[in-house]
Amino acid sequence: MRTYDFSPLWRSTIGFDRLFDLAETAQRAGEDNYPPYNIERLGDDRYQLSLAVAGFSPDEISVTAEQNVVTIEGSQVNKTEREYLYRGISARPFKRHFSLADYVQVKNASFENGLLKIELIREIPETMKPRRIAINGTPAGNVHQLEGKAA
Repeated sequence: MRTYDFSPLWRSTIGFDRLFDLAETAQRAGEDNYPPYNIERLGDDRYQLSLAVAGFSPDEISVTAEQNVVTIEGSQVNKTEREYLYRGISARPFKRHFSLADYVQVKNASFENGLLKIELIREIPETMKPRRIAINGTPAGNVHQLEGKAA
């Protein structure tokens, strides 16, 4: 695995320190990479997180959304003992945490063809959106118009 040094980027950015710290932490983490996942951008403020959870049914998986974190847990209950000659499909329990940016919310989750798909949307409150501020000032040269009467 390659390691990247993000320190040059810290000098030219303001307010993205947390983002770089998260990337560095994820890079150094020796955690198990099971189950594999994709993160897709579907639009300007829409994202989709897809996890490959082959061998699990929807009732064996739970998705929990908390503030700035989404947690996916899965565990299988062995209903019948089977004798495998070769077992290549992993069925071990897992727990994955994904940190979300501010104002990103989990909208829904679906399960199809062995993929758990979680739709994320970024909804910035109206008060936090940029707005244009009018600049008030006096007219040029401090000229004041006096009420004039017709002669």
